[in-house]
Amino acid sequence: MIIFRYLAKEVMLAFSAVAAVLLLIILSARFIYYLSRAASGRMNSDYLFALMGYQIPGFLLLLLPLAIFMGILLAYGRLYVDNEMTVLRACGMSSRRLMAYTMMPGLLVASLVAALSFSVAPWSAKNTEWILEKQKTLTEFDMLLPGRFMEADDRVTYTEALSDDLKTMDRVFIAHFDARDPRGRLTLLLAERGDQRLMEGTGSRYLELHDGYRYDLIPGDTDVRAIQYDTYGVKLPRNDKEIEISEVKALSTPRLYNGDREQTGELLWRISLPVMVPILVLLAIPLSRVNPRQGRYMRLLPAVVLYLLYLGGLLASSSAVASGRLDASLAMWPLHLFFLLLGLGLGWGGELLARLRFPGRALKGAAS
Repeated sequence: MIIFRYLAKEVMLAFSAVAAVLLLIILSARFIYYLSRAASGRMNSDYLFALMGYQIPGFLLLLLPLAIFMGILLAYGRLYVDNEMTVLRACGMSSRRLMAYTMMPGLLVASLVAALSFSVAPWSAKNTEWILEKQKTLTEFDMLLPGRFMEADDRVTYTEALSDDLKTMDRVFIAHFDARDPRGRLTLLLAERGDQRLMEGTGSRYLELHDGYRYDLIPGDTDVRAIQYDTYGVKLPRNDKEIEISEVKALSTPRLYNGDREQTGELLWRISLPVMVPILVLLAIPLSRVNPRQGRYMRLLPAVVLYLLYLGGLLASSSAVASGRLDASLAMWPLHLFFLLLGLGLGWGGELLARLRFPGRALKGAAS
């Protein structure tokens, strides 16, 4: 048990470090992307952190298999470089026992991936899609930023200052282009102050402009109509459109059973991710075996390429099932079987060949 705790500790420490670094990189890139959209007024900043939080389970779903794979490579690679694994082998640590000890944290990660794949990730994807669809129902007045021109459809809006409750604006400019007029009529509204108001009876929203001017003109024409007003009302578009969740990723797992081809492809993808983890553990154990003179990172690049081929094959199979180019019964399972046999061959292929070529020596070594 002491050896098991030591090996499990090394693997889980490396696994946690790899997962944390990869998650931090992806979250930073995604946060910068959403922050730029919020700064330009294409997204409401109130949903920024909620959107980031809901996307974490989806990121972890893809990162955890890679993290346990690289964690075993890094942890065992260090043990081989420091000759600790050689000492363990000399003390009777067989390949089967090493595989059994390593599979324990692997199964723990596989259980976590299964929980994310079947339950948590679809729930978070549903909330993510709801937030993104909610942004499409917002008008430029819902995402208005002081000092910026906000464009939406056929209208451009600007305000110098905005109250904390987003209801009162100072020094307002609105340019409205009439798309129905073939001459391109343009209406300009200038106001010292504007207030957003909600009509309780109808639920309609209005923007009341105070102390301003309205200009109606046609670009290129010198005929301009100017109107000075004390109060001017502008009806705002309603944003009570019902939000529908349609992405397959956001559907709960029970709803994918007996569904169409796209839902079947998503179901196979969710099943394949936890199945993938133990196979990656089998692959990582022999791939981590390095010569102390080579260094612990010698086989890291080939191992990552092998992982990408595995993951890319699963993604291609899922897409092929969803598009109807591949039967569901033939998808993914041959790929899992191939990498399973590859892991067994890398780990025990040499021992098996030795037993076939020198059966007496193999039996003598087994007896000793």
